[in-house]
Amino acid sequence: MNLLVKHVTIADPQSKFNKEQYDVRVVDGKIKSIGNLSAEKGETVFDAEGAFLAPGFFDLNCVAGDPGFETKEDIETLTETAKAGGFTGLALLPQANPVVQSKSQVEYIINKAKNNLVDVYPVGAISQNREAKEIAELFDMKQAGAVAFSDGDSALQDDGFMSRALQYAKGFDALLMVYPENKSIAGKAQINESKNSVLLGMKGLPPLAEEMHIARDIFLATYNETKIHISNISTAGSVALIRKAKKDGVQISCDVTAHHLVFTEELLSDFDTNYKVKPPLRSKADIKALIAGLKDGTIDVITSQHRPEEIEFKNVEFEIAHYGIIALQTVLPLLIKAGLDANLIAEKLSINPRKLLNLNIPLIEEGAVANFTIFNPNEKWLYSAESNHSKSANSPLLGAELTGKVTLVFNNNQYQKS
Repeated sequence: MNLLVKHVTIADPQSKFNKEQYDVRVVDGKIKSIGNLSAEKGETVFDAEGAFLAPGFFDLNCVAGDPGFETKEDIETLTETAKAGGFTGLALLPQANPVVQSKSQVEYIINKAKNNLVDVYPVGAISQNREAKEIAELFDMKQAGAVAFSDGDSALQDDGFMSRALQYAKGFDALLMVYPENKSIAGKAQINESKNSVLLGMKGLPPLAEEMHIARDIFLATYNETKIHISNISTAGSVALIRKAKKDGVQISCDVTAHHLVFTEELLSDFDTNYKVKPPLRSKADIKALIAGLKDGTIDVITSQHRPEEIEFKNVEFEIAHYGIIALQTVLPLLIKAGLDANLIAEKLSINPRKLLNLNIPLIEEGAVANFTIFNPNEKWLYSAESNHSKSANSPLLGAELTGKVTLVFNNNQYQKS
């Protein structure tokens, strides 16, 4: 398959062509040449004037319903949604039925997703049934192809269990990705604790619940001399804790969702359940701190936190609605709205996620295997029922005109135009 991309600006901090506009020729799945090129007979030409070409986006935190909840999302619709959002790789969390917690279940995911444009990497559960009572078969899962381990949105409450899990994972250099929430502080609260929660008459979830949990995990990672990844941080205090830990030499990394860089708690005034996420939407001050943390390197990765849900779990009262947003298609527009430039997007959405998982990092250089995303930060498009590729529709952005469009993805010698 031969493709010539014309007039595109390279966005790859690793590449000598970074920030320069060139033409890129792909032949048989590899980047053959980069420069001022003329079309050759038989090749497809794609004019990308005004667009950027970055290493293919990779999502570190998404969920499908496969196996067990295929009515929410299956592997096929997940990867179609990912392609439309610019993602050529996904780390799939184990929140399924049954929970992905054994060698055979990891192999099921790998086999289900093979030969796809989108690379799908299973993340195994840390604990059996995500109950934090018994450690799951981590080593066997890693041997089968699991790239990391997580209990998803279920926070590990038992300090001793968490310490033992870190010790076990250290023995074979496995990465634990943990969700931070102290349940004894959080209780049943579902929105951020602030003047807004008082105004809405709902019990607030204080930032303290997240920050105490992160402080604990910093202590445990330090004590066990091992690495740890904190998923979905959302507060200014969390940024400060992780910034200090990194300066102190702790082997800690973290990520933030795209929607926590844009959406604030004020959007809950109408009790729209599509804004009900975990952790909850926070304040403008928190958003400012999160963006600063991205720019100074405290926050390593941006994720989608794609959580498909059927309408019967969203079109209900706020307090009983499920958490989550379908998000793979809307990550780029939110990052553009947050004011992030193309290079920062490439670093946090393409390079760093793969670096954390010890995966091959795509490079925009001659001779490299072609794995890239082309996006136009200024192009507008309508996110509608017709353009939504997910089985689910739980997004507050459906029906909105968005700015920032993925126009082409290429991986595994396959490409798709939007």
